[in-house]
Amino acid sequence: MGLSFTPEMQVTLPDYLTGTNRFQNINKMITFNASWRKVAYEHLKKLLKYMRDIGASDMDFGGPGSNNKIWFRLYGKKSPVDDLPSYNDDEVAAILLSVLSDDQKVTLFKKKNVDFSLGMVLEEGERPNRFRGDIYYESNVLVANFRRINQDLFKMENLGFPEQIIKRFDLQYEKAGLILITGITGSGKSCTLDSIVDLNNHNNNAHIIIIGNPIEYVHKSIKCIIRHREVGEDVLSFQEGTIQSLRQDPDIIVVGEMRDPGTIATVLEATDSGHKCFTTLHTSSAIDSIHRIIAEFPPVEQERVRNRLADTLKVIVSQKLVPDRTGKLTLAKEVLSVNSSVQAAIRNANINEIYQMINEGKKIGMATMEQDLFNLYRNNVVSKATAMNFANNKKRMLQLLTYS
Repeated sequence: MGLSFTPEMQVTLPDYLTGTNRFQNINKMITFNASWRKVAYEHLKKLLKYMRDIGASDMDFGGPGSNNKIWFRLYGKKSPVDDLPSYNDDEVAAILLSVLSDDQKVTLFKKKNVDFSLGMVLEEGERPNRFRGDIYYESNVLVANFRRINQDLFKMENLGFPEQIIKRFDLQYEKAGLILITGITGSGKSCTLDSIVDLNNHNNNAHIIIIGNPIEYVHKSIKCIIRHREVGEDVLSFQEGTIQSLRQDPDIIVVGEMRDPGTIATVLEATDSGHKCFTTLHTSSAIDSIHRIIAEFPPVEQERVRNRLADTLKVIVSQKLVPDRTGKLTLAKEVLSVNSSVQAAIRNANINEIYQMINEGKKIGMATMEQDLFNLYRNNVVSKATAMNFANNKKRMLQLLTYS
């Protein structure tokens, strides 16, 4: 067993207690016994330090699905590590409850899930490392995922964006409009957003409000004053945070995710009122992103939404993290830069025509996912098989690989 107090804890836990009742009893024990809580906390600290040291992006443990092992995602692949301690279900519960606030525990026991941010000093003298945690139930026991937040920002010039697109990200060149960063979970959207915030923080005297669930990277105010508002802690929802931000004199509003029609409508309203807004969607291409936003609304409202989107949308970046030839991950992206032709296509519901506009838009910084993957292949960064596997348009990808 992994925790020194486990025998004493389990003696006092009746066998008939299961699920939430058992977790609440464990919580009482570690709450009233500070030394037990410290032991549990230190075990999690060691696991998170190990995660940081090996460069893993995610860690999972607890429940029957983990097979009594600690699992890590390293360069996109998730696998267990055999030489780490194993924990039984009660030990996992004690470890996870040791880092939650009272309010977070209430949420966990009521909703069977809690999502939170965690700052932890892993070694003396370091600044706190940040993690995003998600604790949930599996087969009536507690399990968790922890995602490591990069301590170091990627500089915008190292992400491979054309200069024309970087200028559209920058408040000094465009004061208002909507910029979408899209991709599946784990595609690096948050890292790209943080790089954009950092770009503006160094280039502009302005006010940036970041609404996140949870807040991941914490920016230090340099030229910009930056406010971090966490959903559930500082504000009730993305929509409520966006509405409130309009009364807080921002220049840039960063909304962690557009999850519902209300948030989408509020973000469009914020851009209509002259603000620069950055947000994310879980879509794999620029065209899918536009379709997704419009489809969130009833048919009777879709024409109005198309017109508002045509007026406010500036850039869509759809990105993927793909394996390179060294076994690590590299960024592949599709970039749509909205001009009058794209605006007309959105207004007239000819959205599928936009792919060809992106394909022919290199001079203004545009590129399809297939063009970017082909460039990575041509520069010997990724293999031909990887380029094909991660392409959105397989037919077009095959044409590029065969005839270019």
